[in-house]
Amino acid sequence: MRALFLLLLPLAACSQGHADMGAPLPGGRIATAQLIDGAGRPIGHARVTEVAGGLRITADVHGLAPGNHGAHLHTVGRCDRPDFSSAGPHWNPAGTKHGGMNPQGPHAGDLPNLLVGGDGRGTVGVVLAGATMAGLLDTDGAALVVHAQPDDLMTDPSGNSGARIACGVLQ
Repeated sequence: MRALFLLLLPLAACSQGHADMGAPLPGGRIATAQLIDGAGRPIGHARVTEVAGGLRITADVHGLAPGNHGAHLHTVGRCDRPDFSSAGPHWNPAGTKHGGMNPQGPHAGDLPNLLVGGDGRGTVGVVLAGATMAGLLDTDGAALVVHAQPDDLMTDPSGNSGARIACGVLQ
């Protein structure tokens, strides 16, 4: 599974209009989050690292239904169960439309779909070119949210990706 992810990662990053995985900045900031499901069970973790040219976002999950799941950075650092609506909308400082395939997109917080295998495990990783930790972690913080359905990478505001099924506050 991890080998497949490493092969598909550059393609996913390119299709989203994002850069390669970037070199960490010396002394750069790192934010992490424990991802929980709607019942409060830990189901993985996320990491945001300042890299040359942007922010590297990675997430590893377990215990999710197989298939593609939308994954996004949201504007509020809250993950109130069970629906995680407290995380607010997608991080979108430029006021663009949703999705890397939308001619008026993407949001800064649009990530590639998280592919979960038959064993319930999945990983996603991308560099968001031009993004900054200061912009992401503003006064009310930020969260990484995983959705029940695949993101169609086009439909505003969330790619028809369905319910929020996991969330983690970035700190």
